[in-house]
Amino acid sequence: MRKIITLSVAALILAGSYFIAFGVPASLGVVFGIEADGGKEPGATAGGPKSGGRAGNPTAGKATIVVLAPLEMQPYADILRAVGSAAALHSAEVIADVSGEVTEINLSSNRQVSAGEMLVQLDARTEVLNREIAQAELDQARDTVERYERLQGTGNSTVTAVALSEAKVAERLAEANVGLADAALDDRTIRAPISGKLNLSDVEVGDRLSVGSVVVTIDDSEALLIEFELPERSIGLLSKEQTILASTPTFTGQIFEGGIVSFDSRIDSVTRSVTVKARIENPDALLWPGMTFAVRIIHESDPLAVLPSTAITWSRSGSSVWIDEDGVAKQVPATILFRRNDQVWINADIAVGTLVVTEGAQKLRAGSRITAANAPASAPNAQEPGAEPSGVTPEVGQAEPKPSSATEEPT
Repeated sequence: MRKIITLSVAALILAGSYFIAFGVPASLGVVFGIEADGGKEPGATAGGPKSGGRAGNPTAGKATIVVLAPLEMQPYADILRAVGSAAALHSAEVIADVSGEVTEINLSSNRQVSAGEMLVQLDARTEVLNREIAQAELDQARDTVERYERLQGTGNSTVTAVALSEAKVAERLAEANVGLADAALDDRTIRAPISGKLNLSDVEVGDRLSVGSVVVTIDDSEALLIEFELPERSIGLLSKEQTILASTPTFTGQIFEGGIVSFDSRIDSVTRSVTVKARIENPDALLWPGMTFAVRIIHESDPLAVLPSTAITWSRSGSSVWIDEDGVAKQVPATILFRRNDQVWINADIAVGTLVVTEGAQKLRAGSRITAANAPASAPNAQEPGAEPSGVTPEVGQAEPKPSSATEEPT
């Protein structure tokens, strides 16, 4: 008994769904006295003409209610996102060129220094003495050259041209030795190669440095270089001076604008990405080298046709949209170019402002009549077509007007 009741309820639900979707069949309408989908006047014969039948012109049936919206043009913003790390625009490691004992330091961390400023002084007693010896030899060579030239000028034949030439060579060698002594003495003083800010250093007075020892690192942070990776599909958007937007968790809510200065000339075979460097100005030294940045690159296309994604329908021939052509649905092929959230940017032969079906397109067929569910409501005093004007009664002896739908007089 329970199965019979379940089957009966299911049959009633199916029948109700069918009647709601397609209307009551004409044959059942005659039996039960219900007006069919095509619409007949009570008392019309079953063989009379049908205004809403499916066998005739499809445009003569009841209009399908849809939602229409005008076609708009908007650019598509392609946003590339990446994460990168920042480095100073100029950075240098100060390295000892000679070995020696540290006698003086000037390495306070986070201090701004200028190029050429003394950072470390090494023991230079030996170099100072070598400089004095070289200077003394130079002075002696110069005196010899001057004496030989004076004797030659007085006509003294004891000084030959060869002797004078050898004296001048000795003078030049002495000058070179003085230059070597000056260079060796200057190497005992380690200076800043660039202007910037000093990092931490563990060099102390009394330490002995060897050749190649790193003394300290200097960063010039007036600008930062952010290095990040972009996917292979982005290479068509890369160009120098392309604007980037960077943000860092250190300063939540702040956006720093910069520009691309360089990028690699090949795609990494493992990551399938390209390395890019962008420059961000940092005049206030607010940003530090080593910070992590979230980078965005926004590229806007030319204006394209944009629609809600619900306007797209699919068939064996591909994607398409339906437009309103004088109250009749017309299917137009459309190629989806981009998709974001509930919008799609398409390429289709549709004029701007054309009304496009955005909801209800799945119910349409070629040539279907359509009416907009979102059309402005009619005026309160507007009458239905064929309706009797309110407050007006037919004159005596005048036949009452017939309904607008064609009916057949009873036989």
